[in-house]
Amino acid sequence: MSVEQESLTVRAGRLISDVPDYPSPGVVFKDITPLLADGPTLAAVVADIAARAPEHIDLVVGMEARGFILGAPVAVALGAGFIPVRKAGKLPRETLAGAYELEYGSAVLEVHPDTIRNGSRVLIVDDVLATGGTAAATAALLEKAGGVVLGLSFLMELTFLDGRAKLADRRVETVLTY
Repeated sequence: MSVEQESLTVRAGRLISDVPDYPSPGVVFKDITPLLADGPTLAAVVADIAARAPEHIDLVVGMEARGFILGAPVAVALGAGFIPVRKAGKLPRETLAGAYELEYGSAVLEVHPDTIRNGSRVLIVDDVLATGGTAAATAALLEKAGGVVLGLSFLMELTFLDGRAKLADRRVETVLTY
C-alpha cells in the first residue's frame, strides 16, 4: 500500500461515523455524510475508485441511493455515462426488474434497459459491500440488459458479512475494509 493510499484510508476512515442500533437494534450503521462533506477527501475517494477501474468503461452504475453519490463523479472521472439502478416503482419509463433476497425479506431493483447498449462495459459503484445481495442482483440485472460487468467498486467492505462470497467470480475493489 502506497503512502498516498494509506493516507486516504486513514483520512476516509476517520470521517465515517458509526451509528449504533440504526436502522434497527444490533446494527451499526456506517454514516458517510461527514466524508461527503469533506471536499478533498471525497475527491480523493472518487479518484481512487476511478484509478482502480478496469480500462475502457462505458457506463458506471450506482445503486440507490448512496451509489448515486459516488458513482456519478466516478463516471465523470472516467469519461463514462452514469446509470442509476433504483428501487421498484421509482423509474418513469419502461424498466427491467430483478428480484433478490435480503436477510429480512426480498426486494426488487429496476433499470431503464434502453440506457444500456448491448456489450456496454460496466463498472458498478456503491458505498458498502455488506452481504453482497444487492451487488449480485445489480450485476445480474445489468447482464440481463446486455451489459458486461467488468468490476464492482465500493467505498467500504464489511468483511464479517462475507459479501465477496456472492461475488466470487467478479472483480471487487474497496477503499476501506472493516
